[in-house]
Amino acid sequence: MADPGQKLISVQRRFPSLYPILDADLVLRGLAGQDRRELLLHLTQQLAEAGVQILQYRNKRDEDSAVLTDAAAIKEAAGSMCLILNDRAALVSVAGWDGVHLGQDDLAPQQARALLGNQALIGLSTHNEQQVIAAGLEPVGYIAVGPVFATASKADTSPVVGVEGVRRARALTNKPLVAIGGITLETAASVYAAGADSLAVISAIFSAPGRSTAQSARDFLEIFK
Repeated sequence: MADPGQKLISVQRRFPSLYPILDADLVLRGLAGQDRRELLLHLTQQLAEAGVQILQYRNKRDEDSAVLTDAAAIKEAAGSMCLILNDRAALVSVAGWDGVHLGQDDLAPQQARALLGNQALIGLSTHNEQQVIAAGLEPVGYIAVGPVFATASKADTSPVVGVEGVRRARALTNKPLVAIGGITLETAASVYAAGADSLAVISAIFSAPGRSTAQSARDFLEIFK
C-alpha cells in the first residue's frame, strides 16, 4: 500500500529533487506588514518561475496569526507548488496548504496524520540511523536526514552526518529521502549521488551572493538533469 500523502506527488515520476525552505529568520528579519508580504510574494514567484515543485515555510518565532498571514501570501504566488508548513500542523488545513514537516520534538507523526488526514504530505526530520529506522515505521511521506554539513541557518543542530550518513540512511529506507543542512551548489552533486531523492536548501537559495532566488534555484535544478 502506498504511503499516505504520496498522492500529492503522484503526477511526478519522483519526489521533487529540489526542496527550498523559506526560513523566516533568514529572509524576513526586521520586516513587517506590506514589505513582508511583498517579499514573500516576490520570492515565491521566483521559485515558481524557476520550476520549483515543493516549498517549505519555516517560522519558529511568530504567532500563529502572523504565520497564517505569511502562508496566505506564499499560497497566492505558489501556483501548483506543494506547500509544506514547518512544525505547525494545526495551521495546515486553515492555511489550505498541503502538509507539514515535523522535527523529533514536534507533534508525533501519527497525531499529525490523524489531524490532517491521508491526503496530507508529512515529513519527519532524522539525525541518526536509529531515527531513520524508526521514521520508516511512521505514517510519513518522506524522511529528512541531516545536517549533512555544518549550517548557520538553524541554531539547535545535531552533529553532522556527512555524505556517508546520507548513504547509510538510503540503505535503511525506501521512502523518499531528503538531505538537509549546509548543502551548496558545490556539494549538491555528491549528496545527490549518495542516494538522496531531494536536497533541502535554505541559504544557498535565498541568500546566495550575486544570485537571485530564481537563478539559484535554476542552478540547483540543472544538477539533477
